[in-house]
Amino acid sequence: MRIAAIGMKGLPPRQGGIEHHCAALYPEIVGRGHSVDCFVRSSYVETPWGKRYNFQGVNIIPLPSPWAGGCDAFINSAMASALTGPRYEVVHFHALGPALFSWLPKLRAASTKVVVTCHGIDWQREKWGRFSKSIIRAGEKAAVRFADQIIVVSENLQTYFRKTYGRETVYIPNAPAKYVDSDENFSFISSLGLTPQKYVLFLGRLVPEKCPHLLIQAFRHLKPQGWKLAIAGGMSGAIAYVNQLFELAQGDPNIIFMGELQGRILAETVRGAGLFVLPSNLEGMPLSMLEAMIENVPVVASDIDPHQKLLGDRRGVLFKSGHLDDFSRALEWAIQNPDKMSEMARNAQIYAKKYHSWERIADETLHVYGQLSPTLSVTLSYN
Repeated sequence: MRIAAIGMKGLPPRQGGIEHHCAALYPEIVGRGHSVDCFVRSSYVETPWGKRYNFQGVNIIPLPSPWAGGCDAFINSAMASALTGPRYEVVHFHALGPALFSWLPKLRAASTKVVVTCHGIDWQREKWGRFSKSIIRAGEKAAVRFADQIIVVSENLQTYFRKTYGRETVYIPNAPAKYVDSDENFSFISSLGLTPQKYVLFLGRLVPEKCPHLLIQAFRHLKPQGWKLAIAGGMSGAIAYVNQLFELAQGDPNIIFMGELQGRILAETVRGAGLFVLPSNLEGMPLSMLEAMIENVPVVASDIDPHQKLLGDRRGVLFKSGHLDDFSRALEWAIQNPDKMSEMARNAQIYAKKYHSWERIADETLHVYGQLSPTLSVTLSYN
């Protein structure tokens, strides 16, 4: 089977849940004997457009991505969609914005099947302006109308499409990235003045909906003795908001901005954390949280639906979303009760390994492809 994937910035991933999702999913699918072409942004991969390269068996095709007032993703997705044709049996769009062009592959070849994965209701994200939000909502409606199948990464997204459009979707949850080996002596984090198991970690894009500002406020209010706060993640265009975070943390030597992390340094930073905290008010399926769970790191998070799904039944501590006082109490309790948090972390690790594996996700995705046409040959490996 020949598959085209559209909507990611690029591979290998540097930031972004969609990029990490595709970096884990498509090598698994290639390993089943299929061919995958991923159309990406040349500005992200720093490879001249048109110059193809290979990522773990996946064919990467960089295309131009002119900034054009922040519409680079849509321009890139439009070009990628126009390049699909009868040589692809399946064209798979990732995210609602790129799905605006989900009609184009069918125009090129009526036999082509279109799949859209919704990783979150992107038009709700605060980083987008009114125009961008309108385009993303149009992409959502296009996906409902033109996609042969829609995949969602959380049950609340499944409910959203059913209630809003009467459209049934397929729920395939995300899985965490597979971290590389890291320095057991924690040399990198030690060089930053961090002590293993004695720092709170935020890992994610520094954008308003992930609420790192709330974490800084709670941490500065508590001033937990012997603990520090490490904030890791890229700006993702929200420069004004990041400047606000710097101002909130100004003058506090116990708050460290680590920037964007990758590879061994990322693995070391997560494995050394005493607590992983995600105060988001909007998530699809948080990969960074799943990664922490797999690494046996205790988790504190807001009580939005995706977090409740992952951390329910004593797998972590939840607090009322957006509520600073409740957040502060939850964070204080977690710091003061390490034994109970360790027990929750073990429960979370068992749960994540059982229900969130890329082998299973690849098989379930291929099953979706196979259901769309009896002529598609799909080999499943997960039992």
